[in-house]
Amino acid sequence: MKIPLLVFNDKGIYCQAADVYLDPWKPVKKAIISHGHADHSRWGHQQYITHYSNVAIIKHRLGDITVAGKEWNEAFTINGVKFSLHPAGHIIGSSQIRVEYKGEVWVFTGDYKTEDDGLAVPYEVVKCHTFITECTFGLPAFKWVPQEQVFNDINTWWQQNRDDGKTSVLFGYSLGKAQRILKHLDTSIGQIYTHGAVENMTEVIRSIADLPPTHKITRDTKKEEIKGNIVIAPPSAHGSTWIKKMVPYVTASASGWMTFRGARRRRAIDKGFVLSDHCDWQGLLNSIKATGAEKIICTHGYTDIFSRFLAEQGYDAKTEQTQYEEENAEEVSKEKEENG
Repeated sequence: MKIPLLVFNDKGIYCQAADVYLDPWKPVKKAIISHGHADHSRWGHQQYITHYSNVAIIKHRLGDITVAGKEWNEAFTINGVKFSLHPAGHIIGSSQIRVEYKGEVWVFTGDYKTEDDGLAVPYEVVKCHTFITECTFGLPAFKWVPQEQVFNDINTWWQQNRDDGKTSVLFGYSLGKAQRILKHLDTSIGQIYTHGAVENMTEVIRSIADLPPTHKITRDTKKEEIKGNIVIAPPSAHGSTWIKKMVPYVTASASGWMTFRGARRRRAIDKGFVLSDHCDWQGLLNSIKATGAEKIICTHGYTDIFSRFLAEQGYDAKTEQTQYEEENAEEVSKEKEENG
């Protein structure tokens, strides 16, 4: 029986012919990394391969590692297997990993989105025979509006809060979402303040992206300085003693999970903006169709529902278990329970 080009084992997605893993979750000798989020780029591998723009990001997160950077579409061969990285559009430096061997082509998306956010290199369709796709938001209920509309709403919200003499505290992941928000804030309204985790990552990304000025909140930052301005912070900062410095403040979260009212209620957030760095339902379907792939493997998200729908559409679709979605696993499980 022929061994598939890529198999899923207890360490990650394995290419036996090349003896290399894609986004492994346990330490391995050689790993090709799709992007810098913690669930896809983990510490402990002997060698890392990733896109050049992701090198500084994972070094910031993981410390002293041995890592090689590759350009977009740059082919490199390991034991006769041809690999290349292609834009995934998820966050800065995020890649799809193309694997070719003896005329067979597989593509692993990592995480991806098809809307051009003006910051990450836009998603590129890569033709293949087998497509390994995430389906974090693989339900018809998820339907994104254009980000221009979302950022108009965010800036209007900020202006209203400023008029009311309140500070706007907007939560978003420190890598990816935070910088996307920064990129599109209207700085004529006021100044942008950041939580330390956001500021530290933003400083790394400034070397590869044009972002507006920010002010890191420290012990010396006065409440009067922040008042009426906007603060970008990771979700973990909500409910912490750190946030007391912002009083009086209004909170909001920028996430695809804000589609559901329950998510905002559980997080005790005043306002929710539906803004995701993943594909919505239609984005997933359009992407899969564009690849020309017949075999689809769904790795994380609403895998069962989504793969079942694909099978009904004539695809050879199945699911595989992974250890991805670490950063939003709790939210995923809750939403699946309520809506899946």
